[in-house]
Amino acid sequence: MIESRCGIICSKCEYKESTGCKGCVNIDKPFWGEMCPVKSCCEGKKLIHCGECDTFPCELLNSFAYDKEQGDNGRRIEQCRLWAERE
Repeated sequence: MIESRCGIICSKCEYKESTGCKGCVNIDKPFWGEMCPVKSCCEGKKLIHCGECDTFPCELLNSFAYDKEQGDNGRRIEQCRLWAERE
């Protein structure tokens, strides 16, 4: 089951319950701001997740995955690869 556009596993997110977040595939805007550029890019291209994109993994996704404060050392990129292999 696809939980996000960028590969985050929302069911394991530490903010899910405290913010009432339903995951980006089920909401219009993220709890942390007005918009998510990764979500907007994916949905603009009519993709289910980043792993379906011709430019995967792109600079934008890499900047999120390896962000010093909120990154996950590329785990979300690997998750998108797994989702893409299952399709």
